[in-house]
Amino acid sequence: MAILTNQSEKFLNSYLNNASPTGFESPGQKLWLEYIRPFVDEVGLDNYGTAYGVINPGKDYRVVIEGHADEISWFVHYITENGFIHVIRNGGSDHQIAPSKRVNIHGDKGIVRGVFGWPAIHTRRGDEAKLQPQINNITIDVGAETKDEVLKMGIHVGSVITYPDELEVMNDTYYCGRALDNRMGGFCIAEVARLIKENKLELDYSLYIVNSVQEEVGLRGAQMIADSIKPHVAIVTDVTHDTSTPMLNKTKVGDVKGGKGPTVTYAPAVHNKLLNLIIDTASNNNIDIQREASSRATGTDTDAFAYSNGGVPSALISLPLRYMHTTVEMAHKDDVEGVIKLIYETLKVIKGGMSFKYFDV
Repeated sequence: MAILTNQSEKFLNSYLNNASPTGFESPGQKLWLEYIRPFVDEVGLDNYGTAYGVINPGKDYRVVIEGHADEISWFVHYITENGFIHVIRNGGSDHQIAPSKRVNIHGDKGIVRGVFGWPAIHTRRGDEAKLQPQINNITIDVGAETKDEVLKMGIHVGSVITYPDELEVMNDTYYCGRALDNRMGGFCIAEVARLIKENKLELDYSLYIVNSVQEEVGLRGAQMIADSIKPHVAIVTDVTHDTSTPMLNKTKVGDVKGGKGPTVTYAPAVHNKLLNLIIDTASNNNIDIQREASSRATGTDTDAFAYSNGGVPSALISLPLRYMHTTVEMAHKDDVEGVIKLIYETLKVIKGGMSFKYFDV
């Protein structure tokens, strides 16, 4: 079965290169809905911007496949009198990678370019040699001399800040860029919708393809849409750590390597019967998978779906990712295709009315 097409790759590039920070996901959601519209029977958008497409709307049995649309970013927090900008996080942005990064500040008059400045190495001697980036000492320079000059640019407290880094392919093997967490998941579920349409797959349930907002600040979009859809089954895709890179302790973070397939996760929120169905599906279709375990919570939208509506059988399929929450996140192309294929093949096995109760009473 062919997976990605030239049109898929074109969409992936436009989707990954747009800026859609937490709380401001509309640009990416518009691109995503435009892409999936030909593959679904209807599309929708909730009050906070979670987008979805539906195949076979109106069926009594509802299945969700889900990714999240938002990327980490910054907010303008304080503007000094001499025109430097202090920031706070919007999601889990890493302050240690900020120095010397270029940024886009989304102001009222459009995008203003800036940089996270940092003292030159020549000036960091003596006690200053111990200087490390901290949330309270990193600042953005937009080339302004005064606070008034910054304000006249259309920048204000609350303006959102993103990185401009774009997607590229390294060694024809790895996708590399910002916001793979988790717009790559949104891409994967869109491709599943495309395959269902192109292969004329008949489902006897309603399938909701959901691209949630605000995952990076507490799974908020998934919480809202789960209450609206009230699904019977939810399969969530997100990223996980590729732990094969230097300085990672596998006894703490697990053993996952890019190129060896998507992971399935054991966790309290993950329903064992659904997980076993996914594992059997992978085996029956020669799809490579890896396994990992999460203590207490997965930290993904899986938790939001699982604990909604009295309990929804949910499972997590993850894409191994290097350098998460940086501007050089990397995902193996084979793993992306593996996520798509595993979700697609699992949907073929699920049947309307399928029970996931552990045993009869």
